[in-house]
Amino acid sequence: MTPISFSPWAMFLGAGPVVRCVMTLLAVASVLTWTLFIAKSVELLRVRLKLRRAEQALEQANTLDLGEEWTRDNASIAHTLVMAAETERRCSADIPDDGEGLKERIVLHLERLEAAEGRRLLRGTGVLATIGATAPFIGLFGTVWGIMTSFTGIAASRATSLAVVAPGIAEALLATALGLVAAIPAVVIYNHLARQAASCRAQVADLTALVMRLVSRDLGRARLPAAAGSVVRLDPQPRDALAAAE
Repeated sequence: MTPISFSPWAMFLGAGPVVRCVMTLLAVASVLTWTLFIAKSVELLRVRLKLRRAEQALEQANTLDLGEEWTRDNASIAHTLVMAAETERRCSADIPDDGEGLKERIVLHLERLEAAEGRRLLRGTGVLATIGATAPFIGLFGTVWGIMTSFTGIAASRATSLAVVAPGIAEALLATALGLVAAIPAVVIYNHLARQAASCRAQVADLTALVMRLVSRDLGRARLPAAAGSVVRLDPQPRDALAAAE
């Protein structure tokens, strides 16, 4: 009697077409999970480094124009935030004495850019959530189908020996094992990447605050000449009053 091999590859080859398709799908899902893990980890690491350099540049900048110059070569959202503030400031140049309104419009624009960057950082992680949620049930479907096929074969052959049903059940249970192998890393990796993306979003929020600080500084400097001019205009008033009294 030829011994039966119970290696994973032998059980895969011995499984039925439906169970084999389920195993192949789960194997592809597992490869996709690890591919996304490597790609997103490298991407988020690069983003964190660029955001850290941009944050240092904006910390040292004293004006919005200087911040734009120092973040020009930084391939991150920092330059986009600075340019958005600069563009809104130019578009509002014809509205005098509207510092608070200008800051409100810039904040609204920066918030939308920040939200878009958060969505971009999480791009691709939804696949991991889908794999983690569905892989166990896909594996269970393969197991149920394989066991049904095994018992159908037993009924057709009228054999009641455990040696007859054991290979089919073992092949079916392999589908459940592959489902867990695909699902558990997907859930762990999804949580890990979500934490890394949240850290990057916090850095983007810090950049938004730094840009608004530069905008506030520039608006404060712009008010100084107007305030000094108003004092000068008030000086002739006592002289005019004395001349009228004489």
